[in-house]
Amino acid sequence: MNHWLSLTDFLGSEGMMIQCKVDGLIFSFPENWKIAKYDDWAFYRNQFSRMWNEIKAVDMIALDLSSTFWLIEVKDYRVHRRTKPTCLPNEVAGKVFDTLAAMLPAKINASNVEEKQMASDISSTQKIRVVLHLEQPPQNSKLFRRAIDPADVQQKIRKLIHPVDAHPKVVEKSEMRNLEWSVR
Repeated sequence: MNHWLSLTDFLGSEGMMIQCKVDGLIFSFPENWKIAKYDDWAFYRNQFSRMWNEIKAVDMIALDLSSTFWLIEVKDYRVHRRTKPTCLPNEVAGKVFDTLAAMLPAKINASNVEEKQMASDISSTQKIRVVLHLEQPPQNSKLFRRAIDPADVQQKIRKLIHPVDAHPKVVEKSEMRNLEWSVR
C-alpha cells in the first residue's frame, strides 16, 4: 500500500480506506490516494515555516487518482466555539497560499524522500481543490443559530482563492457534498 502518512498518523486500513486523525476527527480516504498531514511535514516544520513568522499550513494534503491535488483544512468548534467567523475565510486562504508556495521548494529541497516525492507528484497535478471541513455544535433553535454560516464562509473563501479553486467546499460530517472520503 502506498501512502504518505507518517507511522504515528496512519491509523490503518478499514476495508479499502486509509484513515487519518485530525483534531479528533477520523478521515477515511480511498486506499489508492496519497494522503499527508502537511502541517507535520519535516520540510514545513524545520525549513519552510522558519523563513519568517506567520507562515501557516493546511492540515492535510491529498492526491487522488484523477490527478487532483486536495488541500484540506479542518476546524472543529464543537467543544471550543468560535463566535466571530470574520477572519476564518482569510485564515483558510492564507493557509492555502502558504501551502501552495511550499510545494516547489519541497520538490527540490525536502530532505524527507516521501515529502519530496509527494511535492513532485503535486507539481504535475491537473486540478487543485480546496476543502474546509467545519464542525460546529448543532443548531438548537432558530433563536440560537450557529455562529458560522458555512455558505457565507464558502462564498468568501471562493472570492479569495478563485484563481486556485473556483469552487471550494465547506463541509461537515453530516454534509460531505459528494466527496470521496468520509469523516467520523
